[in-house]
Amino acid sequence: MPDEDGKRAAYRALVDRILNGPGRTTPGQRAGAFNNADLAPPVHALIHKVAMTPTRVTDTDFAAARAAGFSDDQLFELVVSAAVGQSARLYEAGLAALAEATGDGTGD
Repeated sequence: MPDEDGKRAAYRALVDRILNGPGRTTPGQRAGAFNNADLAPPVHALIHKVAMTPTRVTDTDFAAARAAGFSDDQLFELVVSAAVGQSARLYEAGLAALAEATGDGTGD
């Protein structure tokens, strides 16, 4: 099992790859999905559902995003970005709660 620094490095590498790696979407679009903000309405509706209520995502949500001009490859990247973004927010919140509970202030 990697040490805490290794875990944080792997986490940072994952986020960097998602936000800045090569893809069919722009880094700005992936950042918007990651942050659940700054996306066009049909895509934002899909991304918001992925981040906040993933069990409510429907084929209609994907159809609306496709109708807005997004390919399946692009939607895949945005959905992954949204899911990892939400996971990152929960991870950071968990680390902050742990740091507060233990009084160490690092969260690591």
